[in-house]
Amino acid sequence: MRLGRARWAEERAARWYVQQGFVVLAKNWTMRGGELDVVVRRDSLVVICEVKARANNDFGSALEAMTEAKIRRVRRAGFQFMRTLEEPGLTVRFDVATVTGVQLEMFHDAF
Repeated sequence: MRLGRARWAEERAARWYVQQGFVVLAKNWTMRGGELDVVVRRDSLVVICEVKARANNDFGSALEAMTEAKIRRVRRAGFQFMRTLEEPGLTVRFDVATVTGVQLEMFHDAF
């Protein structure tokens, strides 16, 4: 059930970005030591979004699941992904999307 909720939340976040005019570059992009949930682009802006899902806040909010170690892994994977684009002049932004129940909340420039 947890994986199903996580994938559903990632799809929901990706759809939100598409509605804002972004193009999805990758979902669940993996490298040794890290994974990126959703990577989108609009013009020269690339957004790497970590998605956290919870059924409810009984055991802490989805945002609280973003530990310093997790942030380091996402940033490392994000910069590795940016190298694969081989395009100068791109800007990267790291967002967090939280889904609690069915409520989506976006945090831009989260780290």
